[in-house]
Amino acid sequence: MSRIRFDGLCKTYRGSVALDTIDLEVEPSTLTVFCGPPGSGKSVLMRVLIGLEPPSAGRILFDGEDITTLPAAARSIGYVPQSFALFPHMRVFDNLAYPLALQGAPRPEIRSRVQQAARMLRIEPLLGKRPSQLSGGEKQRAAIARGILKNANIFILDDPLVGLDFKLRESLMEDLKDMRAEIGATFLYLTADPLEALTMADHLVVMDGGHIVEAGPVDAMYYHPANLRTAELVGFPRCNILPGRMEAAGLVCSSAIGRFKVVLEDGSAASEVMLAIRPEDIAPAVPGVSPLAVGTVTLLENLGSETVIYVHSGDTTLVTTIPASANAVLDLGDPFPFMIRPGGPIVFDRATRRRIGRLAETPHG
Repeated sequence: MSRIRFDGLCKTYRGSVALDTIDLEVEPSTLTVFCGPPGSGKSVLMRVLIGLEPPSAGRILFDGEDITTLPAAARSIGYVPQSFALFPHMRVFDNLAYPLALQGAPRPEIRSRVQQAARMLRIEPLLGKRPSQLSGGEKQRAAIARGILKNANIFILDDPLVGLDFKLRESLMEDLKDMRAEIGATFLYLTADPLEALTMADHLVVMDGGHIVEAGPVDAMYYHPANLRTAELVGFPRCNILPGRMEAAGLVCSSAIGRFKVVLEDGSAASEVMLAIRPEDIAPAVPGVSPLAVGTVTLLENLGSETVIYVHSGDTTLVTTIPASANAVLDLGDPFPFMIRPGGPIVFDRATRRRIGRLAETPHG
């Protein structure tokens, strides 16, 4: 099972806080992604979990058992680091077999399990080669295979796809999800990449500044973030964040790109707000309908099936996306009349950064 519970976990280094009161429960047999910028505390939390460093305060529980002071070697955790960490003088087979040999597994079991891991990661033809004969992607697959061969119910993958090209990362992400489902273990996956986080996660934990900003199912974190920082960090292309002010007369918010009616959540109120507008909530204006505003195209990025468009409007730059097929005539410097989709953009209290409502529609007049 291995249900993980962090109970008031803290970590300081010479008075500097790296982890600040982490309270979190990780469900067993899930792929939980810890997402946040460098320095957010992801790696420190994992080092404490593995047992490489002691916490300054708090507890770690596996299935209700306190393992806070248990030595690292006694914890049933597999680890896949960022670096390949393959022994250059060993064949790939021997690299993969090494963790099992350390645990004293019989040779027939070692061979069977190495073959199984190699099959899952499609590296069976590489088992007789040395690391110097492998490509970067092949080395990463071998490193992941070795990491999952420890007898463990929990596996930590520390940004395992960093530095790989997009197509290879995309392929490996699918492989990792399939592999987790096949072995039924709990995967904790660390990344600073929001696209990886959205693609990989069953559950998502957003970290920043040593805190857990928010945690929950990945869809809820994307469409209904409770905290402004979650909207900023989760999503690709990035979320548009604009300051706004609630007007005294009625529930209307004014911003740099227009005035909007707002539906507030029960008991919510604020005068200074921030608007979080996902790229997909900005759409080209429909012919014959007055646009909210007209911006100027400043940059176009072709992602294959869609085009990312940077639009300068007033004193701000917005990011939106359109299908690539709709971009046949759009060019730099072109006008871009646009609308905002009602019900999508979220309103946050600027002071507390908590969600207080959504934009309902653009008011007239």
